[in-house]
Amino acid sequence: MWEQIRSNQTRTVILVVGMGLLLLLVGYFLGEAIFGSGIGGLVVAILIWVVMNLFAYFQGDSMILAISRARKISPDDHPRLHNVVEEMKIASGLPKMPDIYIIDDPSPNAFAVGRDPSRASVAITSGLLERLNRDELQGVMAHEISHIKNRDVLLMTFCSVLLGTIVILAWFGSRMMLFGGGRGGRRDSGGGGGYAALIILAVAILLMILAPIAAQLIYYAISRKREYLADASGALYTRYPEGLASALEKIAGSTQELKTANQAFAPMYIINPLRSKGRAASDLTSTHPPISERVRILRGMAGGASLAAYEKAYHEVKGSGKGVIPGSALTGETPVAARKPQAVEAEPGKVERARETSDLLWKFSNYGLVNCECGTKLRVPPKFRGSSIRCPHCGRINPLSARP
Repeated sequence: MWEQIRSNQTRTVILVVGMGLLLLLVGYFLGEAIFGSGIGGLVVAILIWVVMNLFAYFQGDSMILAISRARKISPDDHPRLHNVVEEMKIASGLPKMPDIYIIDDPSPNAFAVGRDPSRASVAITSGLLERLNRDELQGVMAHEISHIKNRDVLLMTFCSVLLGTIVILAWFGSRMMLFGGGRGGRRDSGGGGGYAALIILAVAILLMILAPIAAQLIYYAISRKREYLADASGALYTRYPEGLASALEKIAGSTQELKTANQAFAPMYIINPLRSKGRAASDLTSTHPPISERVRILRGMAGGASLAAYEKAYHEVKGSGKGVIPGSALTGETPVAARKPQAVEAEPGKVERARETSDLLWKFSNYGLVNCECGTKLRVPPKFRGSSIRCPHCGRINPLSARP
């Protein structure tokens, strides 16, 4: 596994360096065009990038969770989800149990954040909790924990900061040129100096247009590469590739749009959360590999759950000679057989899962919960000040404990 991670990291470093060079080019030529100093532009670009990186490293996870309106839960809030995450934490060998967050949104999706495995969190929408059975939920959580284990979360955070810095510089440069004019273009307006200034200005404008697009394409390319590794690792942790494959199909089939999602953080979700209103997720997306392809690879593992089984299925589906797992990671690997699905009798049904999730969301809204002897669950509004409440089904009067 470590050989696989290192190989993936090497390819990723090349792409990240490409984004860094774009940042330096944008900074230099904007500095020449606006301030008359390319070095000055480089200094400004690097300063913005450093400040944003420091913020992303120390507060990036909190910011993403806040933007997503995620709320932290305890083991007692949702025991089934906590148990699944704990199982995948043990299977992956993470040093610490990730914090668990719930997003009140009917669109099914999930993501992971955190700068290292000791400070990480997983977030899942209420819509996903209601739709997935235990095997499918294990597959999704294993995929997200794989991102934590492989340090994908920190990498994608830094890449998003690089992309954001390039976009900010391009936006700032365009406004300066539009409203303030370029200082560099006023020097040596005659002769060769004037032509040089025009060339620099033209290059700066071209970079302002193309650099954010190129950086975004590189950012998405990095994201797509990491998804294959997370799928392979997730299948290995659960020993049940069908669970993740089935979950991906359910998530992709939803027509509900995730309200808090945005373009910057879309690659961090298990499936691109951005979609046309009323339509299912597109199979052709810039942020992730094709969904149908990921499902076919997982289902093509022929009863295995090892990295070698995933690599073989990848070759069969893609039909290309280049795989995603290096040979050094496959040498001497012990074959791992896929397990059987869990017993349906022990699995809560769709209605039970919906009630389980609904009770948690009501609790977040400070509603009290009273269990009547007839089996009815009574929800008490936070502003209700009565000492008892009547059950509408059996007529029983249920006393209420003192509320703050």
